[in-house]
Amino acid sequence: MANLKDIKIRINSVKTTRQVTSAMKMVSAAKLKKAHDDVAHIHPYVEKMSHIIYDLVNSSTEEIKTELTEHREPDHVLVVAIASNRGLCGAFNSNVVKKTEELIREKFSAQHKNNYLTIIAIGKQAEKVLKQHGYQVSENYSDFYSAPSFDAAAEIAGSFMDDFINKKYDRVIIVYNEFINAVNQVVRAEQLLPLEMPVNREDVKYRDYIFEPDVDSIIRMIIPEALKTLFYKMLLDSIASEHGARMTSMHKATDNATDLINDLELEYNKARQGAITKEILEIVSGAEALKSS
Repeated sequence: MANLKDIKIRINSVKTTRQVTSAMKMVSAAKLKKAHDDVAHIHPYVEKMSHIIYDLVNSSTEEIKTELTEHREPDHVLVVAIASNRGLCGAFNSNVVKKTEELIREKFSAQHKNNYLTIIAIGKQAEKVLKQHGYQVSENYSDFYSAPSFDAAAEIAGSFMDDFINKKYDRVIIVYNEFINAVNQVVRAEQLLPLEMPVNREDVKYRDYIFEPDVDSIIRMIIPEALKTLFYKMLLDSIASEHGARMTSMHKATDNATDLINDLELEYNKARQGAITKEILEIVSGAEALKSS
C-alpha cells in the first residue's frame, strides 16, 4: 500500500486536474450557446434557399445546367476534412479522419493511387493526424477558427468553385461533423460540387413566381451564393459540434476525477487508520515490555 504522503500528493494532483477540466467544460458550454444559435439561425435560411432552387427548377420547361452543376467523371477529386485546431474533445477529430480515410478507401482509391486526389484540411488536428497516417495534405485553412465569418467561408468556397469551373477538380467532397445536440454529432461526407439539382417532377406543385429577367439567369446567380451558404453551414455545424464534444468530454473527465478523488481519499483514510493502529500496537507492546522487565 502506498504511503500517506504519496496518496496525498496524488489527491492534490487529481484535484488540480479536476479544476482544469471543470473550467474547460464551462468555457465550452458558453461557446456552445453562441455556436448553437448560429447553427439554428442558418439552417432555416439554407432550407429556404433549397426550396427556392427547387421551385426555379420546376418552373422551367428545360433542364437547367450551369458550370457548377456539370457532372463529369471524377478523375480529379478534392476532399476537404473539417476538424478543429485543438484536442481534448473526445472522438470529434478522430471521427473526421476515420470518415475521410473510409471515403478514400471505398470510393476514390484509384484517384489516390494515381495522385489525382487532393486533401485540404480545415483545422490543425485533421492535418496532423492525416499526415501521420501517410496522406499528403496540400493546404490547411486553420486560421478560419481564429475569426470564423461568412466572408472567410465564402472566400474558401469561392476558390473551390473556381477550381471546379477550371476543371482542376471534378468533384469536391466535404467531411464534417453535423451538429445534432451537445451530446450527439454525426460525421457526414457530402458532395459540394457539382451541385445536385432537384429533379423536375410534374406531379409536384410549385409556387407561381414571375421571374425577371429569366429563370436561367436567376439560377446562375443563386447557385454560387447557395454553395457558399451551404459550405458556411457545414463549418458552423463543425464548430458547434466541437464545443459540444469538448463540453461532454470535459464533463466526463470531471466526473471521473471526482470518482478517483473519492477512491483515493478512502485509500488515504484506510492507510491513515492502519498507521494509527500500528502506532497504538507499538506503544502497547512497549508498555508491556517495560512491565515485564
